[in-house]
Amino acid sequence: MQRRRFLALSGAGFASGFAGCGGSEATGESIEDHPAAAGLDAQPRQGDLDGHVVLTFEDPSCERCAAFHAETVPQILSNLVDPGLGAYVVRMYPVVFPWGEPASQALEATYARDDAAFWSLLGHYFENRSQFSAENVLDRTGAFLRETTSLDAEAVVSDAENRAYADAVRADVDAAKAAELGETTPVVLLFQNGEFVTKVNGSVSYEVVAEALGEAT
Repeated sequence: MQRRRFLALSGAGFASGFAGCGGSEATGESIEDHPAAAGLDAQPRQGDLDGHVVLTFEDPSCERCAAFHAETVPQILSNLVDPGLGAYVVRMYPVVFPWGEPASQALEATYARDDAAFWSLLGHYFENRSQFSAENVLDRTGAFLRETTSLDAEAVVSDAENRAYADAVRADVDAAKAAELGETTPVVLLFQNGEFVTKVNGSVSYEVVAEALGEAT
């Protein structure tokens, strides 16, 4: 696929495009140096890291993360990932409701076994947020995995209960803290061909993503 022609980014016009979105200006950091991207190769992603990168910190219990996942992520996939222009990378950041933490443990346990099952489970959490609580999330997770995947659901749930992947969740939280991202989710960091461009908070539109990365919408 041919790369789309980049849009020119003027300093004043670019900054004004992010008014009210909680944006931060570019610091000149590369993706290799940015603290939020520490250990990026180990994170769930769709697409290649050698182009643009949309790096998000999301909580499976977060309503705005669910909206971002439903409205913006499909456009990221169709406009950036599928044409080979970049990658969408997600890190777990359970800071909203209590059930987000065991759900993050289950997601890490699932990702360690099967990438496709991870994305399916993440979507299930977002689409059915109102059905989960700290008391039932792992039981419902096990039922979903048994019904829709070939994974050993009981093993995933056991790992989540025993926090077998606590280090993976902690690495995401530590990366967010090192980058001083705060606790408003989702947090979306945008890298244009390996260079940090901006950070925005909330369920931002694809147009915001495209403008930052210099891609035609």
